[in-house]
Amino acid sequence: MELTLLGTGAPDGLPRPECPCAACAVARGARARASTALLVDDALLLDLTPGAVFAAARAGHPLTGVRQVLLTHPHDGPAVELPAGLPPAGRVPDGRVLTLISGHRVRAVPMDAPGTGYEVTGPEGSRLLYLPPGAAPAGLTDRVAEPYDLVACDVVGRPDAVARLRAAGAIGPATEIVAVHLGHDAPPGAELDRRLAAAGARAVPDGTTLVLGEYGAAVGVPRRTLVTGGARSGKSVEAERRLETFPEVVYVATGGGREGDAEWAARIGLHRERRPAAWRTEETCELAELLESDGPPLLIDCLSLWLTDAMDRVDAWDDAAWAGGGEGALRERTAELVAAVRTTRRTVVAVTNETGSGVVPATAAGRRFRDELGRLNAAFADECEQVLLVVAGQALVLRG
Repeated sequence: MELTLLGTGAPDGLPRPECPCAACAVARGARARASTALLVDDALLLDLTPGAVFAAARAGHPLTGVRQVLLTHPHDGPAVELPAGLPPAGRVPDGRVLTLISGHRVRAVPMDAPGTGYEVTGPEGSRLLYLPPGAAPAGLTDRVAEPYDLVACDVVGRPDAVARLRAAGAIGPATEIVAVHLGHDAPPGAELDRRLAAAGARAVPDGTTLVLGEYGAAVGVPRRTLVTGGARSGKSVEAERRLETFPEVVYVATGGGREGDAEWAARIGLHRERRPAAWRTEETCELAELLESDGPPLLIDCLSLWLTDAMDRVDAWDDAAWAGGGEGALRERTAELVAAVRTTRRTVVAVTNETGSGVVPATAAGRRFRDELGRLNAAFADECEQVLLVVAGQALVLRG
């Protein structure tokens, strides 16, 4: 089955008309996107949008052979004139199956927001799932028989849709995930590509033709990622984004609770509100055990609090204890952690702090912590496929 993406943008396109935002300002050339419309085997058109006829002609796929036009969501813009020769556009009721004369089988998939998703099965058996903007499948409780070959959906706006499909087995390791309905709320430029890659997805320019089931290099999700940055830089948000399309995540809180500390309790509350409800939280500093075991992805927040606990255990704050064996004991514990990161089979995203770029601590204990955290960060980063530095909410790729 051959899929041509006549447009990949939000309903009002990208750049949005008359919009002065930064994302619209840089959406030029291949980054400009018409509203999303998909042409399947030159026989089925999913969403009739302004300019679809011209886009099809530019892509070398005129719409003269289209036998069915289906809509996924209400069109709020100006009326779209039906090109001569195209059948009337319509929608299929949820759960209903439509068989086309071309041999394609289309099933309407119910959504949790206004709109209809479509599962398209080609004559040769390849399968496509196309979802409307701002929507995710509703009622996915049972695992599907086999994953789709390609899923086209609103990855940026509804990352939980990808998580639901993964949980149900509808997205597997070989499924190609293509981001569509991209508007000016999506990050601009290369940042979009990086964020989508973390979800195992990609964006393609308008007019791209894809062949379902054709071998292609899969989008590789890094197994180990370290996210570092200063205080309130946005590093925890960045780490959470990297795992928001996974159905199960273990959030490892190394700071634990602090009885009577209202500020700390408020911070923990904000973190919990941001996280998907399906994520499970473990408050522990026994990171090596988690890394050595099998299971869902880990989000470790953060290494600096883990180091504080490790230094507490060996009384590293006391000069005499440090010189009398504390330093060696800490080295052993950090080496154990680094070795576990090196051999882990789990997907891991870890957060840490940059403490060496600010004021030099006034005490020997403070300087000791700064030095040890710098050593830990460097050793941990050496074992990661990707390392990010977050500054003012912007992620800079240091590795990967």
